[in-house]
Amino acid sequence: MSHPPGVVRRKGMNTLHSIIHPVTDIEAAKAIHSALLGVEPHTDTPYYVGYNVGGVEIALNPQGHAQGLTGPVAQFGVEDLGAAVEAVVAAGATLVSAPTEVGGGTTIATVADKDGNVTGLIARS
Repeated sequence: MSHPPGVVRRKGMNTLHSIIHPVTDIEAAKAIHSALLGVEPHTDTPYYVGYNVGGVEIALNPQGHAQGLTGPVAQFGVEDLGAAVEAVVAAGATLVSAPTEVGGGTTIATVADKDGNVTGLIARS
């Protein structure tokens, strides 16, 4: 259950958008995730493999380790990426990667909490 009984998503609430897995062997990771999720990927390229499970994108990124990812990163969808990054940094997060356009009108950024846990933010125009 994602919310306690009676709690509904509010307008403007940031929601889980995707989970990015850095992988070194995309073919091996694709075989495991296809078996685990019970579906084939909707996108299958050498640089990105993506599944949609219950509205959440599960992504395999073979460049993830080179981009500094050390494990899966949850990305939360936000309306205004700049404002969201500013708010979480003001709350004590450290900026790991500044907002970056990744194509198709999508911009991402990552932050870390005091324990080093990395969280992604994603906005689409």
